[in-house]
Parts: sequence; structure tokens; C-alpha cells
Amino acid sequence: MLKDFKEFAMRGSVVDMAVGIVIGAAFGTIVKSFVDDVLMPPIGLLLGNVDFSNLFITLKDGAKAAGPYASLVAAKAAGAVTLNLGMFINTIISFLIIAFAVFLVIKGLNRMKQEEVAPPAEPTTKECPFCLSTISLKATRCPHCTSELGTAPA
Repeated sequence: MLKDFKEFAMRGSVVDMAVGIVIGAAFGTIVKSFVDDVLMPPIGLLLGNVDFSNLFITLKDGAKAAGPYASLVAAKAAGAVTLNLGMFINTIISFLIIAFAVFLVIKGLNRMKQEEVAPPAEPTTKECPFCLSTISLKATRCPHCTSELGTAPA
């Protein structure tokens, strides 16, 4: 059983999938950092100094301290129940960036696969010039109208 598992795990497709998952996770981390640290601060600045990571609604005050809370971290530390809208917006933007990147990769792979397609095969049939039936390329006489194929009709 261990031998069968080893053969399964070492197949190319399984190893390729594992590498893809690891690279995808790393890419997701990079995109999250891009959204949180590079993209959202200027957008927040343009919208009047809004810090999207601290955009939240307090549903219930915390047991340790009552609101209002200056930041999401302060609300969490107080034990407040919050609706984290800013984090959700950041996650949606991260998802859209990752989905667009995956779309571009798939589109590129599909284009490469189309280029690898073999040229069309040579035809194996032709049309009889007398009766217009489909016949073999090697035929010297049409099986339908019995015309000799060496001469075309006048």
C-alpha cells in the first residue's frame, strides 16, 4: 500500500499540483500585501483619510471597555463584536486581483496550446467532376457514375 501511495504521489500531475498550490499561496500573500500596504492607503487618502483596515461597525460593546473604539485592534482587545467592512473590502480587492492574474495565466496557456495544434491532415477524398460525388483520391473511375476520372467533362 505504501508503494502504491508513493507511485501516486510521485506522478507528474500530483507534484505539479502541489507546486502550484505552494506558489498560489505565496502569490496570495503578495497580493494581500499589495492591497493592504500599497493600493488601499492612497485610495483611503483620496477618500478623506479613510483607513479601510479600521473601517468597522460595532455590533456589541466589549466587556472590558465600552466604545467608541479608535481602531479595530482596540475593539478586539475590548472584546467587542464588530462587523469588519474594511477588511472585507480589502479581501474583495485581493480576490479580484488574483482572479484577474489567474485569468491572464489561463488565457496565455490556452494561446500556447492553440499554437501546438497540428496542421490539418491531407484530404483523402475528392469530388467526381462528372457527378459531384465524394470518392477516394486514388480512384481512377467513379463508383457512382462509372466515369473515367482522367478527363473532366466539357
